[in-house]
Amino acid sequence: MLPTNPGVTSKQSKYSVKESMDRLQKILLAKGVIIFARIDQQAEAQKIGLALSPIEIMIFGNPKTGTPIMSAIPLAALDLPLKVLSWQDSDNKVWLSYNEPAYIQQRFSLPDALIKNIDFGPLVELALS
Repeated sequence: MLPTNPGVTSKQSKYSVKESMDRLQKILLAKGVIIFARIDQQAEAQKIGLALSPIEIMIFGNPKTGTPIMSAIPLAALDLPLKVLSWQDSDNKVWLSYNEPAYIQQRFSLPDALIKNIDFGPLVELALS
């Protein structure tokens, strides 16, 4: 069962955790987005003998779009660069989850002109198609 969290969008994927993330990464790179880190949290847990369902997080962004936001509101750097989580739930369903741009906008009182720069939801949809 998918938990509901205010400000978080979760989209179900028909692909595995890794393949979902691979597909999104390919699209982001094609758009000139920088992948700063991709962490396989399940693999990290296994290194210390702990079990964890498949879960990966990717940290990404573009200084051309993020810098104006952080210049206007430095605290926005708490949510920038952007992050997306690919994870498998207890029913073996895979999800891509991320903070909604409107949530980030509200959290930091960002102007409308800047928020469009961090709306990558359509790219998630493309990756899941």
